[in-house]
Amino acid sequence: MHRHRLFRHAHAAAAVVALAALTATPAAPAAASAAPDVVTVDFAQRTGPVHGGATGMLYGLSDPGVPGDSLLAGARPRTVAQKAPDGDQHPNGDALVIADGFLAAGGEEIVVYMQDVYSRWPYEDLGIDDYLAKVDTMVRKVVRERPGDKDRFVWVPFNEPDGIWYRDWATLKEKFFADWKAVFERIRSIDPTARIVGPNEAGYNPGRLRDFLTWARDADCAGDPEGDCLPDIMAWHELARSRLADYRGHFEHYRQLERALGIGPLPINIDEYGNRRDMSVPGQMIQWISLFEDTKVDADMAYWTYAGNLNDHAVRTRRANGGWWLLKWYADLTGQTVRATPPRLNAADTVQAVAAIDEPARRGTILVGGGAEPVRLDVSGLDPDVFGEQVDVLVSRTTWTGYEGDALKPPVIAAERTAPRGGTLQVDLPGGDVMAAYRVTIVPAGGRSPAPDAPWTVSVEAESATLTSAQVFDQDTTADPQRYATSGKRDVGGLNAAGSAVTFPVTVPRDGRYRLGVYQGANKVPGRHALFVDGVLDQIVQYSANLGWTYRGRTDVEVELTAGTHRLSLRTSADGTTLLPGGDITLDKFDLTEITGPARAVHPADEARLSGGARITRTGGEPAIELGGAARATFFVAAAEDGYHDVTLSYGAAARGDLRVRLDGREIPGLRVTRPGEGASRVRVYLPAGISKIDIAGPAGLRLRELTTIRADRADGAVHRIEAEQARRAGAARAVTVPATSASNASAGAYVGDLGGGAGNTLTLDRPAGFGPGQYVLLVHYANADRNTGHPYNTDVISRFLDITETGGTTTRGVFRHNYAWDNFWPEATPLTLTTKRGAIVLGNAEAPGPNIDRLELARLVVEVANDARH
Repeated sequence: MHRHRLFRHAHAAAAVVALAALTATPAAPAAASAAPDVVTVDFAQRTGPVHGGATGMLYGLSDPGVPGDSLLAGARPRTVAQKAPDGDQHPNGDALVIADGFLAAGGEEIVVYMQDVYSRWPYEDLGIDDYLAKVDTMVRKVVRERPGDKDRFVWVPFNEPDGIWYRDWATLKEKFFADWKAVFERIRSIDPTARIVGPNEAGYNPGRLRDFLTWARDADCAGDPEGDCLPDIMAWHELARSRLADYRGHFEHYRQLERALGIGPLPINIDEYGNRRDMSVPGQMIQWISLFEDTKVDADMAYWTYAGNLNDHAVRTRRANGGWWLLKWYADLTGQTVRATPPRLNAADTVQAVAAIDEPARRGTILVGGGAEPVRLDVSGLDPDVFGEQVDVLVSRTTWTGYEGDALKPPVIAAERTAPRGGTLQVDLPGGDVMAAYRVTIVPAGGRSPAPDAPWTVSVEAESATLTSAQVFDQDTTADPQRYATSGKRDVGGLNAAGSAVTFPVTVPRDGRYRLGVYQGANKVPGRHALFVDGVLDQIVQYSANLGWTYRGRTDVEVELTAGTHRLSLRTSADGTTLLPGGDITLDKFDLTEITGPARAVHPADEARLSGGARITRTGGEPAIELGGAARATFFVAAAEDGYHDVTLSYGAAARGDLRVRLDGREIPGLRVTRPGEGASRVRVYLPAGISKIDIAGPAGLRLRELTTIRADRADGAVHRIEAEQARRAGAARAVTVPATSASNASAGAYVGDLGGGAGNTLTLDRPAGFGPGQYVLLVHYANADRNTGHPYNTDVISRFLDITETGGTTTRGVFRHNYAWDNFWPEATPLTLTTKRGAIVLGNAEAPGPNIDRLELARLVVEVANDARH
């Protein structure tokens, strides 16, 4: 049973007790009193190479650049399933359109849903001849346009045939066999090496599957090298909460069926899995990941919401939510998986784990979560030849931040240097947050003793607050897993009276600044609440529009508080009589977190992805990455807001030489090692809010120790800003005044609409003095609510585009994903390389309408470089 507590968890950064083992304990008494769930991890029992296929995505991508190349590369799905080229099922997500970005991000296979060429759901049945003509067209297009990597596309002839076209197996079985053969042979007649996926049913149906495989084994399909009609990749779907308990049984039954029939073993892709309540929730996703990594299969998250947001793991464009960080942690795993045994193996909504060892890196990693009770990790098999006599253990935590709530680098909540006894140790993890997942990293002790970096924080459930003219609603995602996730399975709504209020006490440890995170659902319109502190109006909280009441975002505001207890109150009126516009918003929970200084994040060597022969070394103190030649280290860094940040590389160098650094693929000039020995190089660079990818290479003998980012907001004065309505408009582009009844966040009460849709409908930004040739970032505050309607459960959002042209220079295409309302403005960064001295920047789209624009910001990519040697 989930207990609703006003203070769900409160912990201090140093909540660590070191006994004979490592213990990380929260202050919450209810969690501390519960018996822990015990997970055993044996690093001596290897279970195979890390497969990394559990976090594929169905329609996770929509358009080039959506939801962001670096965000995609960080999650690094092995597979994505997308619609057939030129398909009509959805307005975007075309397999050919997304291919370049996906493959560049490290993806392996694009699963083509061929029947998504049709416009209706379920698919309209126009006969097999009609379908074969469409099959012919799409396969020929891929072969023609992608001759060098057509093998990366795999073909799904039928999607959920147990419910669509062939539901009545008794009467339609033979027709399915004949149609499968016809489509199979048509694909292979065009591309003899094409791989085919199936039967791709909506569930695991052993009877139908045995019939199909028996027929396919014995049938003769032209073009198959084995002469049969068997698929190259087996696929079915796991789309219910109960499948968390059933999947392993399905997998074992299928492998037994293969052996009985004398076929395979075929690779498997569970190309749709999970429910709405699972996506974005680390504690849910770790359960699915453990299933598919244990069985070494590929699997794609189901598509329940809209295309292009990594199946509910992307916030806006390029920003990550808490669930994304679990996907990244999983993508970071290298080496061999090891035996991780939970207390209950095949039980839904229980603690589960994945663990891996990378012997060359001398690193063990455990990903664990999914339960409400505390967890004890009983770790064994820590070979001293790999880990040494002492180890450093770090525990990081990521939790649910809402579907549209961005999350920065997860904090280290516990850290300790300890000596395993006989290759064993225990790690105690806090309970109380069923939505959280943890990463436990074990490495040889070296350099500075590890320390936690988590700030003080407390969470409050909205339903536990004092409510005035408001109502609690049940959101039971266990009974109905197709509901969207809700913290505590309840929320507060009905905030539609002038006296509506949600009031709660907080007790803070120190005077200072605190960040209040409000988890809210604004139903396709922006909104506002008044925040009162101790009965006094503090500020107006501006909410972004969301997809719906329960598709949560999170809005952060800062408050100054003195040490002690305070009463915070969110109200629909600032004066008690006049309703604020858009105030009818659902509230789920509140996080209050201490702000300890400028946003700073340290990325040690163990957090880098290595390529080109780079390797971790642990001699002489701290771990370091050996670079030189083609060796490269890649870090994924998070920025809370758009603006300048100092990025510092710390290293030991054998000789002078250039540091070859690329930020999101753009070369950062001027960084170099100036002398042998210990040193650091710093660049002040503009980072858009969200995830950026930093690739680093250097001279032979360079030992890269860490990368650090810190916000440098004083440098933001160098950014050129202009309201869109003050820029030069042409053609139909017009200034629109926001009505007083709107809760729009338009910065000056107006914006520019009717851009694009013709060559002359443009907006022009004149470059100020000093903004000559070079690398820039253009930040466009935009709104785009374009969408199709009519699909039974998917929201068919549509991205809009602007061609951004430097007069006398080149044109760059900017993409602006759907953001729920036409007066709801989000910042979107587009990289520009300007080549003229003063050429104006013109925004337009000759072929299609563009987004509404509130304001523009132009920033140089780099404003300062310092190469200062340290001793």
